[in-house]
Amino acid sequence: MTARVLVVDDIAANVKLLEARLTAEYFDVVTALGGREAIAICERGEADIVLLDVMMPGMDGFEVCRRLKRTPATAHIPVIMVTALDQPRDRLQGLDAGADDFLTKPLDDAALLARVRSLTRLKEMTDELRSRAMASARLGIADPLVAAAAETGLNGRILLVEDRPNAVERIQSALSTFHEVEVEGDVQQAALRAAEGSFDSVIISLNLQDQDGLRLCSQLRSLERTRNLSVLLMGEAEDRARILRGLDLGAHDFLLRPIDRNELLARVRIQVRRKRFTERLRDSVQSSMEMAVRDQLTGLHNRRFMDSRLAMMFDESALRARSLAILLLDIDHFKAVNDSWGHDAGDEVLREFAVRVRACTRGIDLVARLGGEEIVVVLPDTGRAAASHVAERIRERVESEPFAIQNGTRDIRVTVSVGVAYRRAGDASSADIMKRADDALYRAKDGGRNRVIVASAA
Repeated sequence: MTARVLVVDDIAANVKLLEARLTAEYFDVVTALGGREAIAICERGEADIVLLDVMMPGMDGFEVCRRLKRTPATAHIPVIMVTALDQPRDRLQGLDAGADDFLTKPLDDAALLARVRSLTRLKEMTDELRSRAMASARLGIADPLVAAAAETGLNGRILLVEDRPNAVERIQSALSTFHEVEVEGDVQQAALRAAEGSFDSVIISLNLQDQDGLRLCSQLRSLERTRNLSVLLMGEAEDRARILRGLDLGAHDFLLRPIDRNELLARVRIQVRRKRFTERLRDSVQSSMEMAVRDQLTGLHNRRFMDSRLAMMFDESALRARSLAILLLDIDHFKAVNDSWGHDAGDEVLREFAVRVRACTRGIDLVARLGGEEIVVVLPDTGRAAASHVAERIRERVESEPFAIQNGTRDIRVTVSVGVAYRRAGDASSADIMKRADDALYRAKDGGRNRVIVASAA
């Protein structure tokens, strides 16, 4: 695993020392001697992780970190603050500035590299989501990075895995003011609860009686349902080797006992914020995918998705010698609806039309809007008679109840014409079926509308 590590320090000797350590571990090292230079490097996307000195002239490390974390384009970059300051209030100030960790000099090489590797993994996990989510802005979705960077990290759901009553009481008391905390003392039950519940973070004690907290950490990372959970370890100073092992297993952060209340709150807030940041990006990607295959007005699949999916359904039907039918639906006199009541009323009719069609179809059926007022329904494993029955059921459902328009203040009558076709042995592609369905629809329109016409067998 490698990454571009930005080392920021106003003392050249410190920069050279860290550069040598990281280069020896095959990291690509970028350097900066001041805060403004560091910010510019990050804004150009030239750093995967930042090692940031606190005591610098002009702009100190705290301010650099704050600026990076409140800028949507750089908020995702992990920041490790490196300093000689070792008081709890100094760590807290760094964490409040948004730092992902706070290491004191002289640096322990093993701890430094473990933290860099751990945070690099997190960065890699979010980079692909970020690149895909950025495309969503071009599809009309609000910029996901702005919303993600604004996350506060409060009101999280926390699962505390601890079996010592005194420790439970102290931690629960500290966190419950800002988060909802649930406690579990058994690691197996904790794994089940983590998989079933919607937790933001899991805090695991490494001092459980006759139980291995690292085993739980490993399980959470291996299960798909818990893979994205934030994991924070708690241990004693002598647990250092196990903590570093936990970071290698995928834990995100750790705390050493005795635990400072403010540091606990700050680190938990960071973990909750990070998880929600990733979730927002993932939701944005999902929304983008939905927009790519869904018609935004009706919620049905769009023409692009229908074309590709129908081709696959046709090939499978031909290969397995199974039935396949297509219904082509068109609202009668839809132009008159728009002309008489306005396009907003037309949209209301289309939305309700889509609802009624879907209510008459199965989950395995493909229902898509071709454009305008036309909808196509593809029925796998459905022959001529059954397809005709479905079409008639849709026609009756549309005609049976008036359509509400103008926010429910008026009702209008709507009917639909349907053309039905099914796969024949000689069909070369789905286009042959679509052509016959279109011809049947034309005959339904020409024959007086509000009727179902099935393509002839000849």
